[in-house]
This record gives sequence, structure tokens and C-alpha cells, in this order.
Amino acid sequence: MPAEGKSDMERIGLFSEIGYVTIGDKYVSHYMRPFNEAASKNRQMLPGGTKTLSALQAGYFEPQFVRIFDGEAYSNPVQLRRRYRLAESKKNLGKAFLPSNGDKLPCGLGSYYGTIGGSYAYFSPQLKAKERYIPPGKNFYTSPGKKGTGYGYANLTIGEQYPHEPDEYEVERINAKKVQEEHKQLVKGGPFKLNLYPQEYFDMNPYFNDKPLPPVKKPPPEKPVAPPFKPSSPAKKSGGMKGGTFDPYPSHSTDPYVTKKSKAVTTSKERQIFHPPPGPKSRPVTSIITLNVTR
Repeated sequence: MPAEGKSDMERIGLFSEIGYVTIGDKYVSHYMRPFNEAASKNRQMLPGGTKTLSALQAGYFEPQFVRIFDGEAYSNPVQLRRRYRLAESKKNLGKAFLPSNGDKLPCGLGSYYGTIGGSYAYFSPQLKAKERYIPPGKNFYTSPGKKGTGYGYANLTIGEQYPHEPDEYEVERINAKKVQEEHKQLVKGGPFKLNLYPQEYFDMNPYFNDKPLPPVKKPPPEKPVAPPFKPSSPAKKSGGMKGGTFDPYPSHSTDPYVTKKSKAVTTSKERQIFHPPPGPKSRPVTSIITLNVTR
């Protein structure tokens, strides 16, 4: 029993632990190790090559022909079959039946040569005597039928002709219209509509509208176009006499001609760059899939 730990009896149920076989053995690597080492060592089985099928003893495994049974009798199957036929023929009581003559063949169509009996009167091709045929009497005569189908032709039927009553044009449409008007009179109010029913985010038909359309606006009346103004006399050309101006001698200024210089854009509050106000901002929109899942 060891000084420390459990004993062998408590650990594995034995009085003493069995020694290990592989203690002290050298390590052998299994890498690239053949599956069958005996097949690659020493001399292997060397066959003598393939043999062709022939009647010689070389085509068999044994050098000599070995019989299955030693000392068995030789039996000839042909001779055995002959003996069996002779034994069976002795069991016959008499000779074999042989007809006196061969089969007779008829010599022509309708002849009875070669048959057991002769001809029979029932199969005679002669005609039997028949009584004279008397045709039956004629039927009573009537006047021939009138030509015509009866539709559109007068007095062709057995009885009196049916009176004709004209049908109204589109009777089914008129009757259906009357039934629809009677149904509208019995209906009170318009169709019932529930406004609390949840509607989809997008309509199936964007051109559908429950509300009636407003009346069509009449176009404004067209105003008569005034004829263009035409002066009574053509315009006068300017010249030295100032004939084309209102005043004969316009006032003359003594200020010298000076071009105005464009001022540079300053960053002061008085001359700031114009910035337009920002437009409306977008808001988060719930997707169609989320709405269907929530619904």
C-alpha cells in the first residue's frame, strides 16, 4: 500500500497494479509507415503467369488428373439410354399400331374422296323449290305535301296559323333597367362606410377618389385684342435742326464724363452676401414592412 494516495484495490479493484508493457520501448514514428510491412520485406509469392485453356494438364492446378472417387466403375450414358429403351419396350403387350393404308387426299374441290362417309343431303348446293312471290297491295293515295318550311309561308300547317305578336326591341335591357330603378327607390341613403378601418400607406389606385368631382369650370371669355397703335406720321430722324425731339434745344450739362468704378464686396454688415433661408427638413418615415408587421 503506498504511503500517500489510494491503494490499487481502491483505484482499479486489484491487489496490485499490472506493469506496463511499453515502458522502456523506443518510439517508432507512424509517419509514412506502410500499412503492411510484411508485404514489402523478404520474397513474395511469384505466380507462374497466366495459362491458356487447353486439354493439357498445364491448365489445371494439379500436375496429374485426380479423380473424385477411387475405384468407381465407368458408366457410358449412351449405353444406359439404350438399355432403358429396351426395358421399356418389353412392357408393351403387342406390336406398334400401323395403319393399313396412308392418308387419302381429296382430288378436287367438293369431292368426298378420302372421307369416311359419303355426301349428305343437307349440304347439297341445289336450290329448294320456293312459292311464288305475291307483292302486297298499295297504300291509299293522298295529295302531296305543300312546299315550304312553315316560317313565313301561309296555310302550310294542319291547323290554323298562329297569330304573330311582335316583340319589343331590347326587352331584357328594359326589364333590367326597371328592376334597377325599383331597387334604388327602396334603398335609403348611400352605402355604409366605416372611417375607422385602417388604411394603407399608399393607395392601390392613385386615380381613385370617393368624393365627387367639382363642376367643370368654364373658361373666361376671351377679351378682344385691341389693334396695335400706329402713329399718323412716321417718326422724324434726328438731325442738326433737332427735328426729331420734343424740345428744339435740349439743356446741356457742363459736367465732365467720368466712369463710375465698381466697389469691391465688403464683409461688413451693410454689404453682406445674401443667403436664402433653409427649406423644410425631412422627417423619419416608417416603412411599409414595419407598418404591416405592427398591424
